[in-house]
Amino acid sequence: MRLRPPPFWEAGHGDDLLARLLAPAAALVAHAAARRVGRAGWLAPVPVLCIGNASVGGAGKTTLALDLGARLLATGRRVHFLSRGYGRRGRGVRRVAPGDSVTAVGDEPQLLAALAPTWVGADRAAAARAAIAAGADVLVMDDGLQNPGLVKTFSLLAIDGRRGFGNGRVLPAGPLREPVAAAATRVAAAVLIGDDETGAQNLLPPALPVLRCRLRPGPAARALAGMRVFAIAGIARPEKFHRTLIEAGAVLAGHADFPDHHCFTARELQRVLAAAERLGALPVTTPKDATRLPPELRDVIREADVTLVWEQPGAIAALLARLNPS
Repeated sequence: MRLRPPPFWEAGHGDDLLARLLAPAAALVAHAAARRVGRAGWLAPVPVLCIGNASVGGAGKTTLALDLGARLLATGRRVHFLSRGYGRRGRGVRRVAPGDSVTAVGDEPQLLAALAPTWVGADRAAAARAAIAAGADVLVMDDGLQNPGLVKTFSLLAIDGRRGFGNGRVLPAGPLREPVAAAATRVAAAVLIGDDETGAQNLLPPALPVLRCRLRPGPAARALAGMRVFAIAGIARPEKFHRTLIEAGAVLAGHADFPDHHCFTARELQRVLAAAERLGALPVTTPKDATRLPPELRDVIREADVTLVWEQPGAIAALLARLNPS
């Protein structure tokens, strides 16, 4: 069964009783976050771009990091990604290598490593030093806005337009890692992914630039047009994957949702494959989930990808130009 955030974390529920009762605890979390981000970090000799967010859960950071990394690579930059490697069991800094398991490096780093060299480690400064020693001339951090270990050239605040900032409260009263106003002071721009359905932009400083983009079905997803599919998703927002399939023209016959970063068991996969077969549907999953499939099922369960489409491509190009050597 998929674990869901409590309902009072949703937009419009900031005055719910539970949210108000948890406000003192949230104040302590916000204070601790402010002290943490105020610490001095290591200043790298190369530019550092951080893709972060203010809330827990999927805001599209990895998709955004991949898009921006590809744009930087296209200009000839030697991009290396940095990631904490959520869920990994290993310690220290490690470069993601072909054949690495999810338990060794995490799932999102495997996606990043398919594009450019990727380093995992909780110590962002140590990971940055290793990447620079290996030839990086620009670093892209997937997450880490609240991590002070590495000085950022600039950061971007990723926002899921459908969820926004939830009820606007800090953990545990809401989904925020820190107050929106505090996060906004440390970013060069916000990136709103999809329509702003909760009024998230109203919580941002008026002077903060807001870049807009949308998730669209990628080539593998569009190839499913007209087919009956069964969606298997272990991401923070499975409904986003469902919408991608429908937008691609596939017929969503059923779905099985799991917690974010879920490690599928053999029994679970047998169950969902049997459900897909009963419905006469092709089992499909996200690229992130595909990294957690056993090798023998990666040809059985198809991947359906997404791509980012920018409303003003020139604006993001101008922002990335700030990472060029002076």
